[in-house]
Amino acid sequence: MSATTKTRPAGYALRARGGRPRLWLAARVLGALALLLNFVGATLVGLGLLSPVEHLLGRLRGAILALLSLAGIVQAATAFVFLFISERTPLFGFMEPGYDPGAILAARIAEAATVGFLGAFMWARFLRPVPTSSW
Repeated sequence: MSATTKTRPAGYALRARGGRPRLWLAARVLGALALLLNFVGATLVGLGLLSPVEHLLGRLRGAILALLSLAGIVQAATAFVFLFISERTPLFGFMEPGYDPGAILAARIAEAATVGFLGAFMWARFLRPVPTSSW
Protein backbone atom coordinates (compact mmCIF):
# COMPACT_ATOMS: atom_id res chain seq x y z
CA MET A 1 0.00 0.00 0.00
CA SER A 2 1.45 3.35 -0.96
CA ALA A 3 1.56 6.40 1.23
CA THR A 4 -0.91 8.22 -1.03
CA THR A 5 -3.62 5.57 -0.63
CA LYS A 6 -6.28 6.77 1.75
CA THR A 7 -7.63 4.37 4.29
CA ARG A 8 -11.35 4.52 4.78
CA PRO A 9 -12.83 4.57 8.26
CA ALA A 10 -14.44 1.45 9.68
CA GLY A 11 -18.05 1.12 8.60
CA TYR A 12 -17.57 3.18 5.45
CA ALA A 13 -19.00 0.45 3.21
CA LEU A 14 -22.09 0.14 5.42
CA ARG A 15 -22.78 3.86 5.30
CA ALA A 16 -22.26 3.92 1.54
CA ARG A 17 -24.87 1.17 1.10
CA GLY A 18 -27.52 2.83 3.25
CA GLY A 19 -26.76 2.18 6.89
CA ARG A 20 -26.57 -0.69 9.27
CA PRO A 21 -28.15 -3.95 8.14
CA ARG A 22 -29.42 -4.82 11.61
CA LEU A 23 -31.30 -1.54 11.88
CA TRP A 24 -33.02 -2.07 8.54
CA LEU A 25 -33.79 -5.69 9.39
CA ALA A 26 -35.32 -4.62 12.71
CA ALA A 27 -37.45 -2.00 10.93
CA ARG A 28 -38.58 -4.63 8.42
CA VAL A 29 -39.48 -7.17 11.11
CA LEU A 30 -41.30 -4.57 13.23
CA GLY A 31 -43.23 -3.38 10.17
CA ALA A 32 -44.24 -6.95 9.36
CA LEU A 33 -45.39 -7.53 12.94
CA ALA A 34 -47.38 -4.29 12.91
CA LEU A 35 -49.03 -5.35 9.66
CA LEU A 36 -49.88 -8.74 11.14
CA LEU A 37 -51.36 -7.07 14.22
CA ASN A 38 -53.44 -4.84 11.96
CA PHE A 39 -54.70 -7.91 10.11
CA VAL A 40 -55.41 -9.81 13.34
CA GLY A 41 -57.24 -6.82 14.82
CA ALA A 42 -59.40 -6.33 11.74
CA THR A 43 -60.12 -10.07 11.58
CA LEU A 44 -61.15 -10.20 15.23
CA VAL A 45 -63.41 -7.16 14.88
CA GLY A 46 -64.99 -8.59 11.72
CA LEU A 47 -65.58 -12.00 13.29
CA GLY A 48 -66.95 -10.35 16.43
CA LEU A 49 -69.44 -8.37 14.37
CA LEU A 50 -70.48 -11.50 12.47
CA SER A 51 -70.95 -13.59 15.60
CA PRO A 52 -74.23 -13.61 17.56
CA VAL A 53 -72.86 -11.45 20.38
CA GLU A 54 -76.36 -10.71 21.67
CA HIS A 55 -76.85 -14.35 22.66
CA LEU A 56 -73.37 -15.12 23.96
CA LEU A 57 -72.30 -12.36 26.30
CA GLY A 58 -75.33 -11.71 28.48
CA ARG A 59 -75.23 -8.39 30.30
CA LEU A 60 -72.20 -7.03 28.42
CA ARG A 61 -73.59 -7.67 24.96
CA GLY A 62 -74.59 -4.06 24.26
CA ALA A 63 -71.24 -2.65 25.33
CA ILE A 64 -69.26 -5.28 23.43
CA LEU A 65 -71.33 -4.76 20.29
CA ALA A 66 -70.89 -1.00 20.53
CA LEU A 67 -67.12 -1.36 21.01
CA LEU A 68 -66.80 -3.76 18.08
CA SER A 69 -68.79 -1.42 15.83
CA LEU A 70 -66.78 1.59 16.94
CA ALA A 71 -63.51 -0.32 16.40
CA GLY A 72 -64.59 -1.18 12.85
CA ILE A 73 -65.47 2.44 12.13
CA VAL A 74 -62.16 3.69 13.54
CA GLN A 75 -60.13 1.12 11.58
CA ALA A 76 -61.87 1.93 8.31
CA ALA A 77 -61.72 5.71 8.80
CA THR A 78 -58.04 5.54 9.74
CA ALA A 79 -57.24 3.45 6.67
CA PHE A 80 -59.15 5.92 4.48
CA VAL A 81 -57.30 8.94 5.90
CA PHE A 82 -53.86 7.34 5.65
CA LEU A 83 -54.58 6.20 2.09
CA PHE A 84 -55.48 9.78 1.24
CA ILE A 85 -52.29 11.09 2.89
CA SER A 86 -50.06 8.49 1.25
CA GLU A 87 -51.29 9.44 -2.21
CA ARG A 88 -50.45 13.10 -1.77
CA THR A 89 -47.44 13.23 0.52
CA PRO A 90 -44.00 11.83 -0.25
CA LEU A 91 -42.31 9.84 2.50
CA PHE A 92 -38.55 10.31 2.85
CA GLY A 93 -38.54 12.04 -0.52
CA PHE A 94 -40.18 9.11 -2.33
CA MET A 95 -43.63 8.99 -3.84
CA GLU A 96 -45.02 6.10 -5.86
CA PRO A 97 -45.65 7.38 -9.39
CA GLY A 98 -47.46 4.39 -10.87
CA TYR A 99 -50.14 3.27 -8.44
CA ASP A 100 -53.28 1.49 -9.57
CA PRO A 101 -56.15 4.03 -9.63
CA GLY A 102 -58.79 1.27 -9.80
CA ALA A 103 -57.45 -0.42 -6.67
CA ILE A 104 -57.24 2.91 -4.84
CA LEU A 105 -60.84 3.68 -5.78
CA ALA A 106 -61.97 0.22 -4.63
CA ALA A 107 -60.18 0.70 -1.30
CA ARG A 108 -61.78 4.12 -0.82
CA ILE A 109 -65.24 2.74 -1.56
CA ALA A 110 -64.75 -0.22 0.79
CA GLU A 111 -63.54 1.98 3.66
CA ALA A 112 -66.33 4.52 3.15
CA ALA A 113 -68.93 1.74 2.95
CA THR A 114 -67.62 0.23 6.18
CA VAL A 115 -67.93 3.54 8.00
CA GLY A 116 -71.38 4.15 6.50
CA PHE A 117 -72.82 0.72 7.22
CA LEU A 118 -71.44 0.42 10.75
CA GLY A 119 -72.43 4.02 11.49
CA ALA A 120 -75.98 3.28 10.31
CA PHE A 121 -76.03 0.13 12.43
CA MET A 122 -74.89 2.01 15.53
CA TRP A 123 -77.43 4.76 14.92
CA ALA A 124 -80.25 2.24 14.50
CA ARG A 125 -79.14 0.01 17.37
CA PHE A 126 -78.00 2.46 20.02
CA LEU A 127 -79.31 5.94 19.26
CA ARG A 128 -82.89 5.17 18.23
CA PRO A 129 -85.25 3.42 20.62
CA VAL A 130 -86.44 1.12 17.82
CA PRO A 131 -85.73 -2.57 18.35
CA THR A 132 -83.55 -4.17 15.72
CA SER A 133 -83.47 -7.83 14.91
CA SER A 134 -80.68 -9.96 16.25
CA TRP A 135 -79.36 -13.33 15.14
